[in-house]
Amino acid sequence: MAKPRTETLAPPQVAPRARVQAMKEYHPPLGSRDSLRLDFNENTLACSPKVREVLASISSGDLTRYPEREPVEAIVAAHLGPDAAEQVVLTNGVDEAIHVLFETFLEEGDELLLPVPTYTMYEVYASATDARVVAVQADDDLEFPFERLLAAITPRTKIIAVANPNSPSGTVATRAQLVELAAKATHAVLLVDEAYFHFHGETMIDLIGIVPNLIVARTFSKAYGLAGLRLGLLVGSVDLMRWVRRVLSPYSVNSLALACLPPALDDKAYIDWYVGEVLAARADFEAALDAACVRRWPSRANFVLVDIGPQHAEFVRLMRAVGVLVRDRSTDPGCDGRVRITIGTREQMTQAIVALNQTVAALGLGKAKGEAR
Repeated sequence: MAKPRTETLAPPQVAPRARVQAMKEYHPPLGSRDSLRLDFNENTLACSPKVREVLASISSGDLTRYPEREPVEAIVAAHLGPDAAEQVVLTNGVDEAIHVLFETFLEEGDELLLPVPTYTMYEVYASATDARVVAVQADDDLEFPFERLLAAITPRTKIIAVANPNSPSGTVATRAQLVELAAKATHAVLLVDEAYFHFHGETMIDLIGIVPNLIVARTFSKAYGLAGLRLGLLVGSVDLMRWVRRVLSPYSVNSLALACLPPALDDKAYIDWYVGEVLAARADFEAALDAACVRRWPSRANFVLVDIGPQHAEFVRLMRAVGVLVRDRSTDPGCDGRVRITIGTREQMTQAIVALNQTVAALGLGKAKGEAR
């Protein structure tokens, strides 16, 4: 048996392109699945029972064939309501949707207009292109910086990316504001990322084809509970989607995901139940935060952003110690000391409220904030 090589090998001489070397890195936090995961904004319970039935029926032979995305895109189009299936593109999670969209439209000299704080991956994927990110900072209330964003539009603006509701704040842009942005920047794509649509209840999809430069993104990782299958989509005019399809791999969405999406869409009763649970639990949790004198921002999503202050890292650590994972967002622009907490079912958030009160008491946060008031 040959002995393993032990000498030190020289580093490779092939370097990536400069843009890759300069890219912003993203490292998702890791945590025990035995804990209550309130750190990723996932569905915290399960997918539809109808999805589990389909998964159980998939045979080994089904996995030998390449996936066919177009038939499922037609089903999604019928569910969402755009005029044609060609207006819908399924992707490997909404992350791929953003990545492909940026690769399709951003080139040297272009600008991505980005209200911040917002979803980290916009900046990550934009940094892989030769475009420039123009960040428009929200005020301390984290409301959508509409007037500032409108004033930042230039002839070089190529994409305006708006998460609506936004993460990590949970705040929203109005329909009128988004339409006005699209009208002022007719030379640019307006991307409205509706990842948290079900908890907000308002959409721009009905304006596809009416607002020609509008593209809407959706994910099936939140309300639908399919984060592990990686499913997202873009909805836009046929002309815009034609270019996106040219960049997108024809097989990036796997067969399991495609098989599970129709029953997930079909089970409206389950989605309505889960969303109802989250909205009720969010109200209960916000009330608990107020009672504990912890500052929060009003949220239209399945999470709440709270202001912990200098003890934010210790807050996250102590919550983890009692089995609840939450997300420190202190490195986001304008979010120093702030922590994002996903909202699950009412039963789960009862556990989270107990952990919150224990942690607030241990750190003296409630007392300190109460005295400050």
